[in-house]
Amino acid sequence: MDGAYFRVHHFARQLSSPFPLLAAVGAKTKKIEIGTAVIDMRYENPHYMAEDAGAADLIAGGRLQLGISRGSPEQVIDGWRYFGYEPAKSEDDAEMGRRHARQFLELLGGKGFAKPNPRPMFPNPPGMLRLEPYSEGLRDRIWWGAASNATAAWAGKLGMNLQSSTLKFDETGEPFHVQQAAQIRGFRAAWKEAGHTRIPRISVSRSIFALVDDRDRYYFGRGGRQDADQIGLLDESTRAIFGRSYAAEPDVLIEQLRNDEAIAEADTLLLTVPNQLGVAYCSHAMEAILTKVAPGLGWR
Repeated sequence: MDGAYFRVHHFARQLSSPFPLLAAVGAKTKKIEIGTAVIDMRYENPHYMAEDAGAADLIAGGRLQLGISRGSPEQVIDGWRYFGYEPAKSEDDAEMGRRHARQFLELLGGKGFAKPNPRPMFPNPPGMLRLEPYSEGLRDRIWWGAASNATAAWAGKLGMNLQSSTLKFDETGEPFHVQQAAQIRGFRAAWKEAGHTRIPRISVSRSIFALVDDRDRYYFGRGGRQDADQIGLLDESTRAIFGRSYAAEPDVLIEQLRNDEAIAEADTLLLTVPNQLGVAYCSHAMEAILTKVAPGLGWR
């Protein structure tokens, strides 16, 4: 187990401002990655976010892995409007989120852009000023949560890592894991074409439960619709495919996961945990995957 990634949803009954939590976890831990999956950039001021992210990353010793995106279905209608944001002329809310993301990436580069005051409160370094605190290397640890093939390629072109969750636009009618694997390959092609020199990271998310005791069988062992991909509409014109959950005895689970093409294409697997079932059960569920499933698949 290499890290902990937190979901961010505004207007939901949870902690929706991630940076205080990320900083607190960073101060209390030493080795694990600490990330988000994902921050909705439609709600974000890129300048303020760059300051918060830099501070949290320095507190954590350079362990932040920030997943950002256009965002997922919301608790409220157009919630970003309540935060004071409006799409520019000829722009929709998704394009506004991507614009905020590009600004955020540019700010994390650390290049000075602000003209210094000749009579500042504190001494300034020479030249134009950047946002502080600056955390070197954070720019390479930004991930884009892509729901479509096009936005995955866009992320690859800009040099972001890729997060692909359990929801994707249904673009071919094929099984979810097949479409997601193709999305990953398209991301890698765009990355290569852009000429980036480092190796990108790619994560996929899955709900996976090994049925090893009566609690597991009670919660997840009843089968039903969750054992297959589901099709739905995100809005009037967007058809989406939701990836299946995996719940089975460990030996069966190993064979099912071995056939998941997207897991094979990715280098990182994010396990979604049912936090409403409590810390003790979630710890048990993760331990069961680590001890009874991961070794059979060669996962570390």
